[in-house]
Amino acid sequence: MASRITYHASRITFRLLCLLAILLPRPVSAAGIPDRRFGVVESYAAPQAASALGAGWTRVTFEWNQIQPTGVGDWNVYPVPDSVLDAERAAGREIVGLIVATPAWAVDGSKGIGVPAGLYLPSDYPDNTWATFIRKLMTQHAGRIRHWIIWNEPDIWDTSFQSWGGSVEDFVQLMRVAYTVAHEVDPNMVIHLPAVTHWWDVNYGRDLFLRRFLQVLAADSNAPGNNYYFDALTLHIYFNPDTVYDLSRFYLNLLGEFGIYKPLWIAETNAAPSNDPAWPVANPQFNITQEDQAAYIIQGLAMALAAGAQRVAVYKMADLASDTANPEPFGLVRQDGSRRPAFTAYQVATRYLAGFTHASLDRRDDATVITVERDGGWTTVAWARGPADVGVQITAHAGSAQLVDWRGNRRSISARDGVYTVTLPASPCHHPASPCLIGGSPYLIVEGAVAAGAPPLSQPSQGQAATATPQPPSAQDAGSADSTPTTVPTVKATFTPTATPTITPTATPTQTPRPTATPTRRPTATATATATPTETPTVTATPPPLPTPTPAAAPPLPPPATPLTVGATLAGAIGVLWLIVRKSRRV
Repeated sequence: MASRITYHASRITFRLLCLLAILLPRPVSAAGIPDRRFGVVESYAAPQAASALGAGWTRVTFEWNQIQPTGVGDWNVYPVPDSVLDAERAAGREIVGLIVATPAWAVDGSKGIGVPAGLYLPSDYPDNTWATFIRKLMTQHAGRIRHWIIWNEPDIWDTSFQSWGGSVEDFVQLMRVAYTVAHEVDPNMVIHLPAVTHWWDVNYGRDLFLRRFLQVLAADSNAPGNNYYFDALTLHIYFNPDTVYDLSRFYLNLLGEFGIYKPLWIAETNAAPSNDPAWPVANPQFNITQEDQAAYIIQGLAMALAAGAQRVAVYKMADLASDTANPEPFGLVRQDGSRRPAFTAYQVATRYLAGFTHASLDRRDDATVITVERDGGWTTVAWARGPADVGVQITAHAGSAQLVDWRGNRRSISARDGVYTVTLPASPCHHPASPCLIGGSPYLIVEGAVAAGAPPLSQPSQGQAATATPQPPSAQDAGSADSTPTTVPTVKATFTPTATPTITPTATPTQTPRPTATPTRRPTATATATATPTETPTVTATPPPLPTPTPAAAPPLPPPATPLTVGATLAGAIGVLWLIVRKSRRV
């Protein structure tokens, strides 16, 4: 009898532990492991700084013309050895590969720049140079890299700077082959469409590349059965936080016009400063201070979440001596290792936005207000959009909150009549627009506990560039990110869509000198293109709801319980335990 009692007691204990493991809250990030939905490009350039930053994923560019420069017999280790990639993974950062740049020997000269020879041959034919290359590359990194972005900014059509000179039909075939081969190597591969610049087409009155791509795809009867040959949409958006939201919504809705719903990643965003003495910009297209860049980081990340982005990354980790293709310094870390103010702003953003489950754009008029619901509480991000202070009332979910600025300074504020009253500082409007290109210093109103694994905040390095003295607020894998819910944006209040400034990309070389990865051309203002855009994003007061897009290979897990539901969870567990005990007595 005693043995029966012991046996049933152990069964009860085991079942209770399993039940608690399922029902109790689970942090998005274990201690020391960042939220994988926030990334930085080329983290391997400054890995220790990347860990301090709290980046959860990074992008590594694999340039075919550097790996096999003279023929199929070549195989150079590029851009970094496997040991470096493994160190990145060991630090908790997921690696996303970007494949670009066909070598001269493999180009089909009859079709244009970048189009691989043998592209229309069966994918198992050796003369299909593209299939042969990506099969070897993906096989080599199987188990190490699961996400692959196929090509980069194919909408750049200027023959002096483009990386793709083939037709849209050729590019659809490029995606067909890549998708087919990737899933032969590993059925769980996630294949991304390349990011587009948007402005190359819009400012020159051309139909959007992605629309033309989708039109060709719609004529392929085999496309639906093959997931349309891609699992995720990728964008590059710079300099204006409003366009982060507007273009994200626009391109998600463009997919929806064709009945296609995929997750959105913003693989590059930033607003490079022009006033850093460590890298002065002689004739800046946008007058942006280091403090403007810091403000943009928080504003841009918050806008990305509100727009429905599943992941977002800042370009890039660090300035390098070989960054000759970049007209401005995009690194969060300077060449001497010192950190720009934007580094601290990134830490602040990810610390208080990590674990997000839903985000909404609540207001966009003289101020922008975004509410982010996350595991453990809420974070409301707010900033003034023009050259005047703005008083706002923020809906309270608790009796008090922490008011945090981009430097990490914080103080407690109390709610009154269900709202927090905050005065948002004006934008300095260093680059005038209507409203200002980048808003004023943002505030974060933080309610509840923050996610586990957030790195300690660091103040900007003074080093070569003077930064503003920190002031207190004036008012007052873990598993893949695909297993986390994608935010589906809602808009609670009427707002005025932002007028997108007319900008065109600065022509810069497609390839970066070795050993750095291929940079993308940054959209900058020029006086050469004055054509009125033929297609610009429009935002309605209530954007149409989008189904939660998730790669088919990795369905999302249900969101973890929050500390607010612990009591109910424990009560339920006790009730189930009581039922287990009653049942065991009948045995």
